[in-house]
Amino acid sequence: MAIETPEYILLDSEERFELREYKPFLVAKTTVENDYKEATIAGFRKIANYIFGGNKSQLSIAMTAPVIANVPNDKRTYDIIFVMPKKHTLSSLPVPNDNQVKIETHNLGKTAVVKFGGWATKSRTEYYKKELEEFLKKKNYIAKNVFLVAQYNSPWVIPPFRKNEILISIQ
Repeated sequence: MAIETPEYILLDSEERFELREYKPFLVAKTTVENDYKEATIAGFRKIANYIFGGNKSQLSIAMTAPVIANVPNDKRTYDIIFVMPKKHTLSSLPVPNDNQVKIETHNLGKTAVVKFGGWATKSRTEYYKKELEEFLKKKNYIAKNVFLVAQYNSPWVIPPFRKNEILISIQ
């Protein structure tokens, strides 16, 4: 069974890099202040609780991919984002029990991406962010938001089979 992911049109591709145009999609999001690893674990748990019935309707919501977070930063503030299944609308999604979980529309639009495997650790995400920054310079793309890391696999998938991406919306 394939896991649902956000829809996009592939505009260009060069080795590990892609240029995509995403359609807007609904997300459940929380913001956590902590170091990268702890923030992503805490944020994941908050939103997992929401989709596993921690909402006013006690509705279970299907897991999708990827789980998205800000790339490690000096502010130590991270948005942790779960993509909601396409069948839902803002009005059909239940209200979270936790007021730190927000439901909103996310619009990446035109996005530059670098793909990588293994674990999306702090050092690896920083490394691939730099690679994507160099790609942006080479192509004269202008970043218009923060860099994000997208992780597509459950924690039980071993590193050689893991799929991750660094994404940045561009002008």
